[in-house]
Amino acid sequence: MNELESRRNEIKQQLCQLGQYMLNRELAWGNSGNISARLSDNKMIITGSGTDMGQLSPPDLVQVDIESREWEGTLKPSKEIPMHAEIYKHRPDAQAILHASPFWSTMMSCTNISYKSELFVESMYYLERVAYVDYFHPGSHELGAAVGKKSEDANIIILKNHGVIVFDSSIKEARMALETLEMVSRMIITAQIGGISLQALSSEVSADFLNNAGYKPRRTY
Repeated sequence: MNELESRRNEIKQQLCQLGQYMLNRELAWGNSGNISARLSDNKMIITGSGTDMGQLSPPDLVQVDIESREWEGTLKPSKEIPMHAEIYKHRPDAQAILHASPFWSTMMSCTNISYKSELFVESMYYLERVAYVDYFHPGSHELGAAVGKKSEDANIIILKNHGVIVFDSSIKEARMALETLEMVSRMIITAQIGGISLQALSSEVSADFLNNAGYKPRRTY
């Protein structure tokens, strides 16, 4: 087994574990959503069309060429290839992409409520750059192009009336970004319902944390 084959097998195992993790923590449901990881500069591994996120096995994952969008094997990949491919093309640092419709974050996508990142440590880091994309039909080239453009300036993209897409430097970091987004979404909506005013930290404190606290290296993109 060569190095590329070994990496392909490892990525498939990690994505299968991620799908189960997302289902168990209500970050995914049924066959909604799709996840991928970069295999090489021009290849990605993505969930197949109609696959159940909580019951993924390696045959449910498809290798796709990022540029041509052609795939290997007989299983058709997720129709959301345009979003994934455009992010990988625009962001060479992206190693994993999660597209999901968790309850609280999807509810937020159906409102005009904006996110606050300056609430607590994880939100300051993972939600520093949140972008918004208007509704386009799932799998459309228009959606892919809009997401690709927004990905130049953000690691979390809210798809209006659709769900969310997050990406990061590893599967673990992308998962943490999605979990943080869902936590903040729940906090914001619960506060709205309860008439609670969330007290955000100042932009100066947030900037000082990102630059000097040593939590994680600040993103350069």
